[in-house]
Amino acid sequence: MNSCRLICFLLITALLNARPSLAKEAPNIVVIMADDLGYGDLSCYGATRVKTPNIDRLASEGLRFTSGYCSASTCTPTRYSFLTGNYAFRKDGTGIAPPNSPSIIQPGTETVASVLQKAGYQTAVIGKWHLGLGGPNGPDWNGDLKPGPREIGFGFNFLLPTTNDRVPQVYVRNHRVLNLDPKDPLWVGNKKPAKDHPTGLTHRDTLKMDWSHGHNSTIHNGISRIGFYTGGHAARFRDEDLADEWVKQSVQWIEANKEKPFFLFFSSHDLHVPRIPHERFQGQSPLGFRGDSIVQLDWCVGELTKTLDRLGLAENTLVVFCSDNGPVLDDGYKDGAIEKNGGHKPAGPYSGGKYSVLEGGTRTPFITRWKGRIPAGESDELVCTIDCAASFAAMTGVKLADEACIDSFDVLGAMLGIEGAKGRDHLVQQDNGRGSNYGLRAGKWKLQRHDSKTARNVELRLVNTPVARYRLFDLSSDPAEKDNVIADHPEVAARLIAQLSKVIEDGRSRN
Repeated sequence: MNSCRLICFLLITALLNARPSLAKEAPNIVVIMADDLGYGDLSCYGATRVKTPNIDRLASEGLRFTSGYCSASTCTPTRYSFLTGNYAFRKDGTGIAPPNSPSIIQPGTETVASVLQKAGYQTAVIGKWHLGLGGPNGPDWNGDLKPGPREIGFGFNFLLPTTNDRVPQVYVRNHRVLNLDPKDPLWVGNKKPAKDHPTGLTHRDTLKMDWSHGHNSTIHNGISRIGFYTGGHAARFRDEDLADEWVKQSVQWIEANKEKPFFLFFSSHDLHVPRIPHERFQGQSPLGFRGDSIVQLDWCVGELTKTLDRLGLAENTLVVFCSDNGPVLDDGYKDGAIEKNGGHKPAGPYSGGKYSVLEGGTRTPFITRWKGRIPAGESDELVCTIDCAASFAAMTGVKLADEACIDSFDVLGAMLGIEGAKGRDHLVQQDNGRGSNYGLRAGKWKLQRHDSKTARNVELRLVNTPVARYRLFDLSSDPAEKDNVIADHPEVAARLIAQLSKVIEDGRSRN
């Protein structure tokens, strides 16, 4: 072999060793997305008043990121961005989806799931959806609920269709509401269906969990919700049983698909309101139902990882643990989250939380584990859930079309802990749908751009405070974003303002 061929051979060998490919290994992928879980809510991220041994084990066997992010500080836009690889502010209708929202991700859109289907994976989403169902007129609750997950790359779905503080409290299995009796049709609307229809306003004294704001319409299981519904009684679930059912469905699906490469999106509802964990978890933390929901989430992670161990799949499965946005205490129900929080810091060292473009809104726990492949440790590389699409495409050898996943970066090397691999060099953060407030993280700098005149404050409560349009922070010395240094660094501010505007106006950020 001459020297030129030898060099080529060595380069190719090095690349194959550094970047696993489906042709060689076909790793399974399990993404576990928590709901409203903050950076400081896990013991492996510094929490002391609640223990999360199963998630801690993931971190000890894999890579714990200190600059892991979601792309938005509310659930619908983050989930949209995670699946599509596109910033949600680019698309109308990606704010917090109402109960009767039509499908936000339309057929023909490339998603994480469709990418992996092309690579030969079995695909499933189990848990919270909150991305709408059905055509332009919204869901046909008594018929086929499509388009939905199966039209954008998922071979199987078992869903909570919206989010559990919104109606209806039913499961959707593939295209149909599970256990729906046609003699008791399901109706969902935004107006009270009858004068005597019980609501959280008219029957407040019957509630087992009182509301604090906004969640005072139809009552189910002693809890009033956003929106109204009637019928479908045989299909309704009990809040306390959600986690158990999703774990059961996930274990069954993994067992049925263990012989082929698979992708499972386990979309937890813990710690979203209403926080009603199963009775066996109630009282298991000093933080009230919010802390108990963290304990329940940790149990879910343990059941999934035990299943991988039992089936001999752990060494051939990439597990990604993340959250859809940062924490919130009072999010509409009087569940003791504020009163029992004590010295717990849900957002860790960061300010803000859910609904905010401060770091606490989008900087969240992010852990990757692939036993035997990812070295155990900690990484400060910048990675985001929006990057799963491009990174998984790279891992499985699927070439993304130019118009697909336009804001998703290939950061697979960083996710796998490959020495010298880099994460993103910047990330745009948003609070909700179009017309959002924005954050731009670039290196040690954080620019805030507020398109409204007020923003969420740092108290993890639903309170807006006046704010300047642009603010600049040095995260290396001020992670809590307390000291606005825009007047001291006008050249940095000008550069970041231009960069943020360009990302927004260009319509894409992936080259």
